Amino acid sequence: MTDNNNDAAAAFDPEETSSTQEERREHDRPPRRDRPRFQDRRPGGRRPHGDSRREGSRSREEQLDPRIAELIRETEEKLQTSYHPVQLENLNNFERKQFHQYFERRKSLYQTKTYRNEEEHVLWIFPVANLKKFVEGKAQEALANAESVALPPMTSYERFLAHNILKELGTVESSSEGEGEERHILIQPKKIEPPSQFGRSLRKIAKKIKLM
Repeated sequence: MTDNNNDAAAAFDPEETSSTQEERREHDRPPRRDRPRFQDRRPGGRRPHGDSRREGSRSREEQLDPRIAELIRETEEKLQTSYHPVQLENLNNFERKQFHQYFERRKSLYQTKTYRNEEEHVLWIFPVANLKKFVEGKAQEALANAESVALPPMTSYERFLAHNILKELGTVESSSEGEGEERHILIQPKKIEPPSQFGRSLRKIAKKIKLM
C-alpha cells in the first residue's frame, strides 16, 4: 500500500510537472535569433535601420520626373531673392501634384496655390518668407518716418498674407486701396490717442485726495 502511494506521488510530483512544463514552453519558444525585434518608438529611441521618415522623403525626391525636378530647381532659384510669386502654366494634374508635394515640405519658405483661368490651371508659388521680410521692412519705414507707406500692387492672396504679417506686428495699421490690378496696401503707424479731458480731471481729484 505504501509502495503504491509512493509510486503515485512520484508520478504526480509537482516539481517534475513544473519542470516538464517549463521544458515544453522552452521547446515551443522560437530560437532567440528568430524572435521578433520590437522597435523603440519612444522620443529619442534608437531606430535600428535609420530614420525611415528621412529616407522616405529622400526617396520621394528621387522619384521626381527629371523635367519636373529641373523646373523645380529653376523656380527655387527665381524665388530665393524675390518676394514676387512665380506662375507656372502647361502642367498636368500629376505634375502640379509633384510641385505641391515638394513645396509643402518647405512651408516656412513657400506656399502654393492653383487657380483656374478659363480652361487652364495655373500654379502659383509664393515666397512667403521673403514677402514677410519685405513687408516688415516697409512697416519699420513707416514707423521711422511717422508717415504712411504704400506697398506695390499685389494679388489678393499676397495682400491677405501682408495684412496678417502687419497685424502680428501690432505697431501699424493697414488698409487696401485702389481697384483691379492697381489695388495695394497702405501702411500707417498706429495712432496713440491722448488721454481724455475726463481722465485728466480724475487724476487731479485723486492727487487732491492723497494730499488731504
